[in-house]
Amino acid sequence: MPLDKGAWAGGNTGNVQHPVSMRQLLLLRHAKSSHGDMALSDHARGLDGAGLKAASAMRRAMRELGLAPDMVLVSSARRTLETLEALEPWDETPLIETMDQLYLATSVQILTLLRATPETVRSLMVVGHNPGMHDLALTLAGPHAMSSNRHITRSLADGFPAGALAEFTVASHWRDVTVGGGQLVRFLAPKDLAEKAG
Repeated sequence: MPLDKGAWAGGNTGNVQHPVSMRQLLLLRHAKSSHGDMALSDHARGLDGAGLKAASAMRRAMRELGLAPDMVLVSSARRTLETLEALEPWDETPLIETMDQLYLATSVQILTLLRATPETVRSLMVVGHNPGMHDLALTLAGPHAMSSNRHITRSLADGFPAGALAEFTVASHWRDVTVGGGQLVRFLAPKDLAEKAG
């Protein structure tokens, strides 16, 4: 991603300032899951037909937009793993970490995992669950951004539906990501992709 010359790391050495490259963060909520088999635990529920279709539509949208993460953190739940599988094949396969800690994680727990991301990672995707994903997206955008009248912030404020993707740019080191630390670039929901396809 291009260098943002206006973003600088803290902790100057003398009069030297060290530029921080912009990072990309993709937050993807798992697609719609099946509730048909009551014998299955919540963790074992997979995607239903609509979820598989929505995840495939998201794969096409991501490819068209050039969204290709270097690293993916994915919840160990079956529905998140199947959502990630539906995004394949990648032009360049990212490093994928399946994490029990992401299963039904809160926004605070997800943020803690984000802050542990290696600084060599330029583009990170997290595949997880609500309400944690929605709460984190609102936290990253910050109250000032969410009070604006931009279409994408209004859409995000309304909810984070199954299969939706929020893209942020982050102008700090991963370890320093905090409230208002992300610039919301786009928010794609399955209904938006269906309208585009139609």
